[in-house]
Amino acid sequence: MLPSRRDFLRRISSVAAACAVAVVVPGVVHEALASPVPRKRVLLLENLHTGKRLEVAYAVNGRYTPEALKTLNQFLRDPRNGATTRMDPRLFDLLHLLWVRLGAKTPYHVVSAYRSPSTNAQMRRKSRGVARNSYHMRGKAMDVYLPGVPLARLRDAALAARMGGVGFYPRDGFVHLDTGPVRHW
Repeated sequence: MLPSRRDFLRRISSVAAACAVAVVVPGVVHEALASPVPRKRVLLLENLHTGKRLEVAYAVNGRYTPEALKTLNQFLRDPRNGATTRMDPRLFDLLHLLWVRLGAKTPYHVVSAYRSPSTNAQMRRKSRGVARNSYHMRGKAMDVYLPGVPLARLRDAALAARMGGVGFYPRDGFVHLDTGPVRHW
């Protein structure tokens, strides 16, 4: 039996849409085909301000785990005043992706994560390098390094992921990652 005209057009539209996406965003399609979603997405972190370590499965079977996200929000709080915010889970996805791609075995060392507006203002008074509207204040940025992984290699992997902003600070010993627009400095 032949498909109805409606079914035929629906199928053709689906194929055309898939082809259009493949042409417009080849990296995204390639990434989706090349990287199946792992059953568990785990982060290993060490907070340099508190000295605490955390290993947490923040997503299971493709779904974020609310309790794990709360734990991460608390772990990544502003160390100067204890303020917390809801961190962007896409930032965790980026960290996980880079950790896997780089074959890392050690925890990320977190230099900076959430910053309250008052902390950001205080830091701006001391350094011109602190952005007025920093993604750190939105819970969308972290400054990190991976012991045993050269900073330039971490930066290059983040640039290749094209999931947000990447700042390279070799003198300070960290890479800035955020989930804002794709850009680098």
